[in-house]
Amino acid sequence: MARPTSKPSLRQLESFIAVAESVSFRRTAARLGLSQPTLSNQIAALERCLGLRLLERGRPGSTLTPAGRELLASARRVVEEYRGFIDGAESMTRGPTGTHRLGVTPTLGPYLLPHVLPEVHRKYAALKLYVRESAPRELETALAGGEHDVVLTALPVESDMLTVLPLFREHLRLVVAADHRLADQRQVAPSELAGEAVLTLEEHHLFRWQVERLCDSLGAHVLRDFEGTSLDTLRHMVAMGMGISFLPAFYVASEIRDARDLVVKTLDGEEMHRDHALVWRSTSPNSSLYRSLGEDVRRIVRAKLRSLAVVMPLR
Repeated sequence: MARPTSKPSLRQLESFIAVAESVSFRRTAARLGLSQPTLSNQIAALERCLGLRLLERGRPGSTLTPAGRELLASARRVVEEYRGFIDGAESMTRGPTGTHRLGVTPTLGPYLLPHVLPEVHRKYAALKLYVRESAPRELETALAGGEHDVVLTALPVESDMLTVLPLFREHLRLVVAADHRLADQRQVAPSELAGEAVLTLEEHHLFRWQVERLCDSLGAHVLRDFEGTSLDTLRHMVAMGMGISFLPAFYVASEIRDARDLVVKTLDGEEMHRDHALVWRSTSPNSSLYRSLGEDVRRIVRAKLRSLAVVMPLR
């Protein structure tokens, strides 16, 4: 292509990012409120500015060229910095504003966010959180790639390019069927779980590996032929007597509190937990806002949910 003759516009970069994420000019144009020819012209103008081909269009959709893959992360950083500049200026006059993409794990978000979001909305009336669920490893990858602005996820987080704010340590509960041999016991000793069959989630869930480590320490074993796709699935399989399970305390408090076919137990002298954190890119211009949101979550858990979780010390 010809050598660059002008500089790209922010609108062109936003269009490039949107097409790269959806791989469809038609869907991207509809989402941006543009006609397909207008969107195509913006991409073509960007490619002329750069002197590079960024996208290849084919019958199934569009794909990134090697140059497009190389420049996509930089384009996201430029747009993010611009939006952070605008949000920062607006927050100086009327508090945090704009729409921020929050990723959460499906085993936590639906049971914690109802306690958090109303208070966040009252505190930041002009702030909007667009919430999407995914497994922890997928959240971490999507955050690093710019698909999320901030994520609420389980620890550990492996990337050193991300800022991690520890939030709380959520208790796990032992759940058995109402007719299980342990159902009527007032206390359950860890040794009584030796040899028990334990139901847990599919392999892509970090929670599954946390339960596996717990089972190893107790002498129990995970049922690999019957893996749940969700916490609700686990609950129903336990109720049918297919095995016992360890479920997060927030889920138990929300969904099993009045169940008659299940019994919830704690293990005598055994601490069962999983750790959660708020995570964002270290380069994010909204770091101060996300740190403030994390402190809000810690405060809410400490004040309202102390029987279900313990706020973690800051590093």
